[in-house]
Amino acid sequence: MKKVFRILASTLIILLCVASPTQANQPSITVMSRNIYLGADVGIAMNLLPDFKAAAQFMWEQVELTDFNQRSSALAKEIAAAEPDVVGIQEATKWMCQKGILSSRVTVYDFTQMLLIELDQLGYSYEIASNAEKQAINPGFSIPPIPHLTMVTDTDVFPSVFGTDTVACGFEIADVLLVKSDLSAQVKAVGTTEYESAYTIIPTLMTVYRGFSWADISFKGTDIRFVTTHLESLWDEGEVPLAKIQADQLVQDLANSEIPVIVMGDFNSDPRDPRGSGQSNPGEQPETSEVCPEQISAPTVDAAKPDCSAYWTMIQAGYSDSGPDSQDPRNSTWGANALLAGPDPKRQDSALQMGNQYGFTDRLDYVFLSSELSATESRIVGNTWPIGEQLWNCNSTEQKDLSRLAISKMNTSVTLGALEQTKCLPSDHAGLVVEVSFVASDISSRTYPASHTPFPIGFWKGSGIALVLFLIWRIRRRVTTSRASKAV
Repeated sequence: MKKVFRILASTLIILLCVASPTQANQPSITVMSRNIYLGADVGIAMNLLPDFKAAAQFMWEQVELTDFNQRSSALAKEIAAAEPDVVGIQEATKWMCQKGILSSRVTVYDFTQMLLIELDQLGYSYEIASNAEKQAINPGFSIPPIPHLTMVTDTDVFPSVFGTDTVACGFEIADVLLVKSDLSAQVKAVGTTEYESAYTIIPTLMTVYRGFSWADISFKGTDIRFVTTHLESLWDEGEVPLAKIQADQLVQDLANSEIPVIVMGDFNSDPRDPRGSGQSNPGEQPETSEVCPEQISAPTVDAAKPDCSAYWTMIQAGYSDSGPDSQDPRNSTWGANALLAGPDPKRQDSALQMGNQYGFTDRLDYVFLSSELSATESRIVGNTWPIGEQLWNCNSTEQKDLSRLAISKMNTSVTLGALEQTKCLPSDHAGLVVEVSFVASDISSRTYPASHTPFPIGFWKGSGIALVLFLIWRIRRRVTTSRASKAV
């Protein structure tokens, strides 16, 4: 009888090993998704319009306070600790300034290059995924420097660069894929594309364009497509959120991929969206309306409503959420204040009630995997405050005040006085690190995502800018003439 049991047990073990090969025997890669934050609160700046100068000055001063010279070091340490093979970055920002109409634009801060330099100094070599002189960097939302309109004064930075205290400044954010340098030769193809739906803030002058970057990279003979994207955060009451419409296009653009796909990004979509009037919504995410039915409680892949949800659009298209559990409030990835000195005061109480001790209220960042892939490990980084490995020293009066307020609400033994210096987060978003296993395959992709035409400044947009500049010139001329007349 014992011999029979031994034979059955041996047979069962063999069958299990054949039917379910261990993940330890499967090749794996590590990826990171990181929104590195443009450095200023665009929402407050928008409320200052049409006073472009006030909006530009406000944003520039916040960028100086959120100091990417220090943040890039903190972010580089975060990447070095995780050692991802591929990093999907959102809000990779260039801050550009221009002295006059006929002057060339000067890039004052290039977040991507600053981050790469910091990584190199730590002994970790990364580069933008490239192939055949194409780079996986897709410029999106931008407000260009417009002389006489987006004027900024900085007595510390500008004199040595421009020979004056005041110049026109603007920014451009992008989605970028970074790859370890020793894998750069394995990049088989790269590309970028635009979403056809965009949010217009000011007709002809300010439209928020979004898109994605992609790269096909070979790992141990298996080609995998990597995507980084940033869907639209702005939405209008009573309309389908643009993030949902853009997610539809993203799914369609990737539908013909013959190889596994990993999509990383800031989707601006929480599994709870759209939310009903009785639900907590401190982050002002999309809410229910006649066209957007309320999301069901504790939604699942089979029962969730994708009508107005970018998140559930990806899930019901066959992608898996690599985790950690997106419906657990402890895993929220957004909620820091604009100066990064802890939680946003408007959201902190709600975060604590939900069960997130660090002030994060919404899950917006994800790594989605196509059906050929599986996550063996996933974790959130950059979300612990006021103590954490990748925090940086920030000691402006504004940041100290925000920190003091945030700590007073937290159930922690840490006090602002106990900290030698005020600490700030590396970004207003947390990041994701995911180890992904795959089955080796020699399939090589020959079908690439559709390349939609970028959106240059067209005739009407150019005419609008010219008209605004002309009106400003006329107003200033009248003021000058009036003052001259009064002086006489």
